Amino acid sequence: MRKRMRFVLRNSNIGRICPFRPGPFMHLSKYFLPVLKEAPREAEIVSHQLMLRAGMIRQQSAGIYSWLPLGLKVLRKVEQIVREEQNRAGAVEVLMPTIQSADLWRESGRYDDYGKEMLRITDRHERDMLFGPTNEEMITDIFRSYVRSYKDLPLNLYHIQWKFRDEVRPRFGVMRGREFLMKDAYSFDLDEAGARTAYYRMFVSYLRTFDRLGVKAIPMRADTGPIGGDLSHEFLILADTGESEVFCHKSYLDLQAPDAGVDYGNDDLIAGIVGDWTAAYAGTDEVHDEAEWMKIPADERVNARGIEIGHIFNFGTKYSEPMGAKVTGPDGKDHVVHMGSYGIGPSRVVAALIEAGHDENGIVWPASAAPFDVGLINLRQGDEATDAACADLYSQMQNAGLDPLYDDTDNRAGGKFALADLIGLPWQLIVGPRGLKAGEVELKNRASGERESLTMEAAMNRLTAWRSQMKARYGG
Repeated sequence: MRKRMRFVLRNSNIGRICPFRPGPFMHLSKYFLPVLKEAPREAEIVSHQLMLRAGMIRQQSAGIYSWLPLGLKVLRKVEQIVREEQNRAGAVEVLMPTIQSADLWRESGRYDDYGKEMLRITDRHERDMLFGPTNEEMITDIFRSYVRSYKDLPLNLYHIQWKFRDEVRPRFGVMRGREFLMKDAYSFDLDEAGARTAYYRMFVSYLRTFDRLGVKAIPMRADTGPIGGDLSHEFLILADTGESEVFCHKSYLDLQAPDAGVDYGNDDLIAGIVGDWTAAYAGTDEVHDEAEWMKIPADERVNARGIEIGHIFNFGTKYSEPMGAKVTGPDGKDHVVHMGSYGIGPSRVVAALIEAGHDENGIVWPASAAPFDVGLINLRQGDEATDAACADLYSQMQNAGLDPLYDDTDNRAGGKFALADLIGLPWQLIVGPRGLKAGEVELKNRASGERESLTMEAAMNRLTAWRSQMKARYGG
């Protein structure tokens, strides 16, 4: 039987939420953080092991997980970055239901073709329904019900919603679960040229999204699979535990994503960015061309493992034609609209970030996705001077826009340090009686492991400067 650590704690919203503060007071003694000393044997990969150990998720059945407070906080941060970049690129958010009518899928011809991954169900009136694995049919139905003229184009609608695909062997935790959170966007354009422009906008939006998440995502030519179409790219991050073998030119490692000021209304600019990011060879093992690969000098090849965190498709009239999604064009005639779809799985991204960022002690989060900015560690809970210093620092951090988690438990110092490393907060601010007598606290950077003794004022200056840099770099 695996051993549990003591941090099975309660949720807390003590204190009021002030406008300048990022959230409620977070004291570890009142938080719910059911961490484990050891990962269950069935957890095969690092992200699954660490998400269980860090109390982020709990498995409810094969491939289906509850998201616990720490995990949910990370998931919401990823989701918000995805949302902001979709909005920036001109997409409009909607929300579609998880349960869909089989009739829509019969219209497109996919109901019988999709396979056993689709969970088919029947309601009490004997109507065929399904738990949606994707939403091409439903969004096409919405479009055809309301849009009649080319003047309403281009249009891109997206939502962030739970999906279900009945994987034959769900494994690797939320990396390949049966239920997962997905952002799927769908573009509608008058013709093929417009659809390609929409595809390019989403391509650039994905570059920005993953850059804000602190990872280098490489777009690679991809198979379209059951979605269909003739133009598709997967966005992969390099990680030793990746499920795909990837082949790319090393120039991709130095390419910089466009900044927040990129003009999505400038079609030539957007096409140029896509051109820069597709000029060199990049592909997964599914579409790998050995002859093209061998043309690249040996010292410029990167052959590694990769994790897919996004996939985009341009599939023309695959759904709009059988479902009658047409608009009146400038010539007065009806035109079948051209479509594309664009997916990012925020729940999968959380696991991928851990695969790309961890060490022997636990998770190393990128700043933009970390559940908290700072772990404030009180080494002598109950000591008047230490408690007072921690209370003062906690208040200063919140006033400065930082999001701290205050370890005010009575656990031993070693356990507190182990917990802080496990959950991977970017900084640890360590406060104890001995240091305070010398007028100092200790500041530890999780990624580098560097520790430094500073005055309280200097430590706060360091943290607030870091916060400003991260806000400028990643937003939020």
